[in-house]
Amino acid sequence: MSYIAGFVAAVPAANKEAYSKHVAKAASVLKEFGTTRIVEAWGDDVPGGKITDFKGAVKAGPDEVITFSWHEYPDKTAADAAYRTMMSDPRIAEIGATMPFDGQRMIIGGFTPIIEQGSPGKTDYIDGSLVPVPMASKAAYLAVASKQAAVIKEYGATRVVEAWGDDVPDGKVTDYRSAVKATRDETVVYAWIEWPSKLVRDEAWKKVIADPRMYADIMPYDNQRRIHGGFAPILDA
Repeated sequence: MSYIAGFVAAVPAANKEAYSKHVAKAASVLKEFGTTRIVEAWGDDVPGGKITDFKGAVKAGPDEVITFSWHEYPDKTAADAAYRTMMSDPRIAEIGATMPFDGQRMIIGGFTPIIEQGSPGKTDYIDGSLVPVPMASKAAYLAVASKQAAVIKEYGATRVVEAWGDDVPDGKVTDYRSAVKATRDETVVYAWIEWPSKLVRDEAWKKVIADPRMYADIMPYDNQRRIHGGFAPILDA
């Protein structure tokens, strides 16, 4: 089964070009370590929330933009091996020393896909989400999310991925659990939807929201704490 390393960060809007160069340089090295795909996406439609949101998750300032990114690996063994190699490679240390954003506020975690509808391919727009789910409700979440993914694909999405929290550490400044105010009996799901364009996405959501198949009698998680946003890819390697 594949494995996902997921990231959320806050980057000064003025540093977009520097950030693009930074992640492109990092990707050229990471591909040597077995990473099969690297996607970096720049915040485009990232709303504020009443309880949780992406900006609060990484303590973003008014001049900062949220980035949503992930690395795909063939399996967890490959991801762990890549991480060990990465930590000893001087090129990664050099890249890390010149980050155009506050790395201390970046959220990092490892996730195992439980839903993957569609195949990886070039995407023009991404919806990203973080979801707090009770660990005891995994089967119920899988049932609801699988049904919803099929509906979303029906309206034009090219790929829907839901990845269950596997290695989601606590952080000193920010982390996934605090981002969604997860309780100790909950884990965090890192999810995204790939679209062929923003226009297709915008039109699709009107139909998705109106479709009764998207709603369950009892949702197996607290939807009020779910974080979501729209992102434009700046790197898809």
